Amino acid sequence: IVERERKSTDPCSFSSFSKCVTKHLNLTYHVDFDSHVIKAKVALTVEVLVDNFTSLTLDTKDLKVSKVTANGQAAKFTLGPKHSFMGTPLEITLPFDLSRGQHVIVEVTYETAPSASALQWLTPEQTAGKKHPYLFSQCQATHCRSMVPCQDTPAMKHTYYAQVSVPKELVAVMSAVRDGQEPDPQDSSRAIYRFRQPVPMPSYLIAIVVGALESREIGPRSRVWSEKEFVDKAAFEFSETETMLKTAEDLAGPYVWGQYDILVLPPSFPYGGMENPCLTFATPTLLAGDRSLSNVIAHEISHSWTGNLVTNKTWEHFWLNEGHTVYLERMIGRSMESEQFRQFKAMGGWKDLQESVNTFGANNPLTNLVPNMNEVDPDDAFSSVPYEKGFALLYHLEELMGGPEVFMGFVKSYIQMFAYSSVTTEEWKKYLFTYFKNKVDILNKVDWNAWMHTPGMPPVKPQYDTTMADACIALCKRWNTAFLQVLLEVDMKTLSTHQLIEFLSLLLQEDPLPLSHVKRMQEVYRLNALNNAEIRFRWLRLCVKSKWEDAVPMALKMATEQGRMKFTRPLFKEVYNFDKYREEAVRVFIAHRAAMHPVTSNLVAKDLKVDTGKST
Repeated sequence: IVERERKSTDPCSFSSFSKCVTKHLNLTYHVDFDSHVIKAKVALTVEVLVDNFTSLTLDTKDLKVSKVTANGQAAKFTLGPKHSFMGTPLEITLPFDLSRGQHVIVEVTYETAPSASALQWLTPEQTAGKKHPYLFSQCQATHCRSMVPCQDTPAMKHTYYAQVSVPKELVAVMSAVRDGQEPDPQDSSRAIYRFRQPVPMPSYLIAIVVGALESREIGPRSRVWSEKEFVDKAAFEFSETETMLKTAEDLAGPYVWGQYDILVLPPSFPYGGMENPCLTFATPTLLAGDRSLSNVIAHEISHSWTGNLVTNKTWEHFWLNEGHTVYLERMIGRSMESEQFRQFKAMGGWKDLQESVNTFGANNPLTNLVPNMNEVDPDDAFSSVPYEKGFALLYHLEELMGGPEVFMGFVKSYIQMFAYSSVTTEEWKKYLFTYFKNKVDILNKVDWNAWMHTPGMPPVKPQYDTTMADACIALCKRWNTAFLQVLLEVDMKTLSTHQLIEFLSLLLQEDPLPLSHVKRMQEVYRLNALNNAEIRFRWLRLCVKSKWEDAVPMALKMATEQGRMKFTRPLFKEVYNFDKYREEAVRVFIAHRAAMHPVTSNLVAKDLKVDTGKST
C-alpha cells in the first residue's frame, strides 16, 4: 500500500494526483513591465477521482493569491508553510462536496512576484534592440508554480488556453498555437494575444515570451522568432528545420503539435534549448554562422516525441525524457550525416558523462540513472547523467537486441504505446520485456541494478567506432607528448567543427598543457579569432587551466555576455580555480549577477561559494 501511495505522489510537488487531476487550464494574463509582475487569473478544470471530495492542494511559489472560487462560488483557501525550493502549498476547501467522475472549475486570482523563479524580466539595455523590455519564462523543472498555481508535476497532463495583455508595441508568443490578437478593450495602449494548446502536456512546458519580436517563415510549419537584430541570421541558421522534422517523423511517427517554431532568446537564457511545444527556445550562442551546431535543434525536435508526447512521471525518471531524446537526436544525425557521425557524437557524450561523474563524485547518488529526489532540488541535480547514462543504456540494449533498425522499432512502438501519458522506469522496462518477448533471456542478463540504481559510470562501456575521433586523438597526443615545432595549420584544415570541439575536449581531460604549448597553439591555429561558442568555450578553459593570464578577461567576458549554464558555470569555475584570479572571478560574478537568470546566478553562487542570499 505504501508503494501505491508513493506512486501517486511526486517528491517535488505538494499536489497529490491520486485524488484529482487537472484536465485544462484557462489563463488570463496582464503583463506589467513597470512592476515586473503578471496580474493573472487561472481557471483549472479538475476531474475528481474519489468520492466525498472536498479539498485540493495546488503548488505555488511566491504568488500573491487574492481570491479562489469553485464553480463560481467563493472557496476558502490557506497558504501552507514555505519550503526552501518547493514553494508553498495552496490548500483550497470547496464549498460543496463532489463524487468520483465529477468536474469542478477552480478559479484563482493572483499576482506573480517580481522575483518569480520562472520569469526573467530584461531591461531594454539587456536586449539586442535596446529599446523595449523583454520577458521570458523557463518552467522546467518545478518553476511553473511561480507563474501559475497548478498541480506542478509531470505526472499531470492538460490542455490550455491563454489570453495575454501586453503593451501594443510588443508581441507575445507561447508554447501553443497562435489564436489571433486584438486591441485590449480595457486599455488602448495594449494588445491581447490569444493561444490554444489542444494537446495535453505537463505544466513545465507552459512558456511565455513578450518582447519586440519579429518572425520569418523557415518551412511549411515553422517560423523563427527573435528580435529583429537576429532574425535573418536565425532564419539562415535553422533553415534545415523541416528536413529534420521529416527525418524525425520517419523515425518516430507523426508530429502531433501542428506548428514547430523556434524562438532565439536574449543571451541570458540559461540553457542551449528548451523543448516548449510549438515553440522551441534556443540560445543565441548557436548563431555562429556555422550550421553544424544544429544538433541542439535535432535534440529539441526529438523532444516532441520523447518528453512532450511521452513524459517522465516524476523528475526521478528524467532519463526517460533525456536518454531517449539523445538517442533519437543521434538517429537523426545518422540519417542526415552517417553512422560514423552518430558513433562520434556518442563518444563525445561518454566523455561528458565522465566529466559529470567526476564533478559530482563517483559515489554521489545524483549520478544514479534513477536518483532519489526526496528533498532534492531538481535544479541542483541537473547534469549530463540522465542524457548520457540514459543514451549509453539504450545503445547497449540496441547492441544486444540486434542493431539500430531493430531497436528504433522498439523506441517508436514505446512512443505510440505511451503517447499522451506519463511513465515510470518500471513501466518502460516492462514494455521493453513485452516488445522483445523472444529475447527475454538476453534482457535478464543485463545488470539492471547497476545501470539504474548505482552511482558512477555505467557497468558496460560501449565500443564506439573511432573513425572520426582518431584524427582528434592523434592531434591531442601530438600536443601532449613532444613539443613539435612543425605543427602546421594543416591539422586544423582537415578537422570538421565537430572534430575540433572534440580535440579541445580531449585536451581538457588531460593535465594542463604547459603555457608555452597553449601560446604556440594560438600562433598556429588562431583560436582566439573563432566565434563558434562551443570551440571558444573549450579553448578559453584550456588557456585558463594552463594559467595564461591574458585569457582570464576573455573567459570572464564569455561567462557574462551570455548566460548559457553549460558555458557560464565551467568558465567561472576555471577562473576561480586559478588562485591568483579567484577574487576577480567572485568580483565579476557579483557585478553581473543582477543581470543573470535566477537559476544561473544561484548555481554560480554555489560554485564560487558566494553567500547566495537566495530568496526562496
